Amino acid sequence: MTTQLLGTSIIGFSRGSGSDVCGQAIHPASGGKLEPAYLAATADEVNRAVELAGLAFPAYSTLPGAQRGAFLRAIAEEIEKIAEDIAVRGPQETGLPEARLRGETARTTGQLRMFAALVEEGSWVDARIEHAQPERQPVPKPDLRSMHRALGPVAVFCASNFPLAFSVAGGDTAAALAAGCPAVVIAHQSHPGVAELVGSAVMRAALATNMPEGVFSLLYGGGRTVGISVVQHPVIQAVGFTGSRSGGTSLMAAAANREQPIPVYAEMSSVNPVVILPGALERSEVALAEAFFGSLTLGVGQFCTNPGLVFLPEGKGFGFIERLRELVTAATPGTMLSPAICQAYADTVEAISSTEGVQTIARATAGDGQGAAAVFSVSLRRFLEADVLRSEMFGPGTLIVRGSLEEIEAAIPELEGQLTATVHGTSEELAANASLVAALESRAGRLIFNSFPTGVEVCHSMVHGGPFPATSDGRSTSVGTMAIHRFTRAVAWQGFPDACLPAELQEVNPRGIRRLVDGQFV
Repeated sequence: MTTQLLGTSIIGFSRGSGSDVCGQAIHPASGGKLEPAYLAATADEVNRAVELAGLAFPAYSTLPGAQRGAFLRAIAEEIEKIAEDIAVRGPQETGLPEARLRGETARTTGQLRMFAALVEEGSWVDARIEHAQPERQPVPKPDLRSMHRALGPVAVFCASNFPLAFSVAGGDTAAALAAGCPAVVIAHQSHPGVAELVGSAVMRAALATNMPEGVFSLLYGGGRTVGISVVQHPVIQAVGFTGSRSGGTSLMAAAANREQPIPVYAEMSSVNPVVILPGALERSEVALAEAFFGSLTLGVGQFCTNPGLVFLPEGKGFGFIERLRELVTAATPGTMLSPAICQAYADTVEAISSTEGVQTIARATAGDGQGAAAVFSVSLRRFLEADVLRSEMFGPGTLIVRGSLEEIEAAIPELEGQLTATVHGTSEELAANASLVAALESRAGRLIFNSFPTGVEVCHSMVHGGPFPATSDGRSTSVGTMAIHRFTRAVAWQGFPDACLPAELQEVNPRGIRRLVDGQFV
């Protein structure tokens, strides 16, 4: 690795100088500590980072889209320059293979460029114009114009399972910066070195494109200490988080208890139910089991979209289960992201396997620090009785629930909110079970037919969100360009002179964007 890591926070365009060690990266397979030790941001440094963000906001939020786009593109370019360093440090800190880190680097830079193109074009602001009608009776109609404006500085918490795509310059940061919001990012203790590499790249991009100091800062010290302090700071106006349910709800409470409550967009837990209809089993139970196994064990089951729950029609699918048993029994365990995640998975698997009425279909053998595939089965009645069976197994484990199609449909509303819900079957079955699909729609942000939930396409139409507790606000997404609206608010201007309006709302439309004018898109 060519880049020297300093182990300190990034405060605007400066480096932190704290003295208290808050952690050190640990190699998940060996347990060995990686240099350097990381120093926690001091209270003064936290305050300085947030205040710099507040000072940067007026100038940054009003920059033309072309300049914000240039900044986002510069971040992507700077990250690509350190791709080799990421490919070296990333596997050491996370246990993830080099190919995964390279793929995630490309996904992150592609996402940044996607947001850059969005703000450069400009129509995302949803400009609306209603011309005055002074002669209207009985009350004249005023001239009214509205559009989305940046909300303010945003706190972003890095995720443990995605050291790039949901971390320092990941989706939350990209959406915030695109919207015009400075970002104060809290590094995750599991991959501090990768965080520093990417954070330094963002700082270089900000300097190269003449962004105001404070548009970005990266703080070390942990979400429950430094992170809570950032969320409680009155300058912060929104929060982006990907992580555990306990962590997300803690941030929600902290944000709600402020003198001025602010929104928290937290992605937390999801078991991603899969409903298998008879037609899918008739096509090929073996092929379906093999594809399902691939999705279940992808990334050692440490994606938020791994399928942790399967509804199978009673009296069917024996070939599916048998092939899944063979695959799981022979499965090679994988190193998990951290000892804490590994222990949490082991504890959940043990709790489910020891629950009355649960049958163990197959369990692979795991070594220290490893997650092994596991498949269990239970009746639908027992599934609804035992709360533990509806818990997320964050790892390569899944639960098969057996019941009639009528019972399965009736059970769907009993599920918590999910990121995804999947149906396998024929087109005719899908049409015939519209009420089942509607029930799944009420519980999930993304519906999938004859495919699998792992693999979240980064594009304009993606919805990566869902009802609580999949996310804290099911009206939003953390992937795709719709995410920009989490960090904006609508503002209207009534009766303003044309020259005093934002360019997007001026009569001649100087930015050439799509607008809703007197009820017609122009």
